[in-house]
Amino acid sequence: MRIITIFIFTAALSGFNNLCGQSVDIPDEITLAFKAGNVEVLSKYLNSTVELVLLDKEDFYTRNIAEGILKDFFREHPTIDFVIKHKGGRSESAYAIGNLRTRKGNFRVYFLIKKIDSKPLIHQLRIEKDDTGGNL
Repeated sequence: MRIITIFIFTAALSGFNNLCGQSVDIPDEITLAFKAGNVEVLSKYLNSTVELVLLDKEDFYTRNIAEGILKDFFREHPTIDFVIKHKGGRSESAYAIGNLRTRKGNFRVYFLIKKIDSKPLIHQLRIEKDDTGGNL
C-alpha cells in the first residue's frame, strides 16, 4: 500500500511540474513596448482577433484594426512610464496588470496572453482610465 501511495504522489508531482514548465511568460518586449508606446512591437504579439477595451471602444477586433486603435491612443496619450504590478498564469496562459502613465493621465492595463503554436499572443487587452493615482 505504501508503494502505491508513493507512486501516486510521485506521478502527481511530475504532472504538476510538467504543467508549471509549460506556463507562459510575459515577454519583456511587451512591457518595453507599452513603456515606449511602441505599437509596431506590441502588434507582433496581438492575436489575429483581440478583445480590446480602450476608453469608449469595446469589441473584438482584427489585429489590423486593433493596431490602428492603439496607434491613435498612443498618439493622443504619449507614454511616460509603464510598470507591471501583478502577473500570474496557468499552463498555456498568463495575464498581467500594470500602470501606464501618460502625459494625459494614468491608465490601468490588463492583458491576457495565450500560447498559439508556441508563440505568446495577446487575446485580451484592456486600457482603462485610472483615477486612483496608479495604485493597485
